[in-house]
Amino acid sequence: MNEPLFGYLVPETVGLFTDRYELTMLRGYRDAEHTPEAAFSLYFRSLPRDRGYVIAAGLEQAIAYIRGLSFGERVLSHLREEGFPEPFLDYLTEFEFTGDIRAVPEGTAVFPNEPMLEVTAPIDQAQLFETLLINQIGFQSLIATKAARMRDVVRRYGDDQTLVDFGGRRAHGTDAGLKAARAAYVGGADGTSNEAAGEAFDLPVSGTMAHSWIQSYPSERESFEAFVNVYGEDSVLLVDTYDTVVGARTALEVARDTGVDIEGIRLDSGDLVALSKEVRQFLPDEMAVFVSSGVDEYFLREFFEAGGVADGFGPGTALTTSADAPTLNPVYKLVAVGDDGEMEPSMKLSKGKVSYPGTKRIQRFESNDGFDRDVLALADEDVGGRDVLVDILRDGDLVYKFPSLEDIRQRTLETLDRLPKSVRAIEAPAEYPVDISDELETVTEKRRLELRREMGI
Repeated sequence: MNEPLFGYLVPETVGLFTDRYELTMLRGYRDAEHTPEAAFSLYFRSLPRDRGYVIAAGLEQAIAYIRGLSFGERVLSHLREEGFPEPFLDYLTEFEFTGDIRAVPEGTAVFPNEPMLEVTAPIDQAQLFETLLINQIGFQSLIATKAARMRDVVRRYGDDQTLVDFGGRRAHGTDAGLKAARAAYVGGADGTSNEAAGEAFDLPVSGTMAHSWIQSYPSERESFEAFVNVYGEDSVLLVDTYDTVVGARTALEVARDTGVDIEGIRLDSGDLVALSKEVRQFLPDEMAVFVSSGVDEYFLREFFEAGGVADGFGPGTALTTSADAPTLNPVYKLVAVGDDGEMEPSMKLSKGKVSYPGTKRIQRFESNDGFDRDVLALADEDVGGRDVLVDILRDGDLVYKFPSLEDIRQRTLETLDRLPKSVRAIEAPAEYPVDISDELETVTEKRRLELRREMGI
């Protein structure tokens, strides 16, 4: 009898996390002896629902993948069984990235058509990374943006209360749960409830208690007493198993009777605004009130506007799935190709998917009040703003010093402070100005006309 299979990536198999057509292209380029220098750009065409910006995240994992990519015997054995020829497998055993990568640092706001990352390398190398780059940067940027919106709401409407990711159990798989916890921290969360994410990324980990603990004891009071006996002042008692207000009063009685200054209580159901106000009236100020269940940026705004009182929140499903806007739809497109260091701009003309050709730079214009506008320009033109893209790899070597997650989180908070308030609105946000440089417009139109002539259209 076969043992059940969990199914997860390990370092030996991460090279297979790519779509078949990437390997088909890679082999085809090699067999056709067609390996010109190429530049690919990763970007999104439009903002998700009610988003005025996106917070870039996932770069560190993307670069770790590229830097550590290798094809060992386990992978080669699989590909051999799939019919790939030995010369191609021999090439994979010696695969090494030798190109350049520029990217937007994590914690930075980006907008439609702006490159979050650009890869310049022989086309066979650059093509291979499409699936993984879209997966890691697209997903983490989506979740970091969701977390940033929540952090922004508690800063604007509340008192900068604690936000702890509670969503691992509802994430779409274990890797999604891990990366969502990291991305949530990038976006402004204070920590996670997931131990694996805490271990992997050195995140603060916290948690409370389960309803099953209370249900397993003869009475709620006995369950609280037992928990406090074990965890002392670190205790956060879940008070809604039977009746929230009664549970909160019982928690207070247990704290007083045992002489233990417990950390607080958690509310997890019912009219959370009304209940938070009621329990706050009789709980001492030093006993915190934490709120979970259905927490997202819309809930938080309504909670504060209705006078809800809490010291912290535990967003879960809505955070780790970005439930209201579940995909960023990033793309990874060829923007230039050529030989001998002379790359020509390349673009698509597909309806609804027209791309801007050429390698690019984002230049951001700022004033004392914050960000004013961006200009998307060709990489070799300077329109006078601050460059947003930075060098990450040069000739395959790492030239960028990755900051700590705490520093990235701080960059996100500073980014929120600099973005116009109207762009940060959680519903019907204003459009942040992104201008296209005259030179990029000229190159785009020239290439478009050339392609139309070549196609006879």
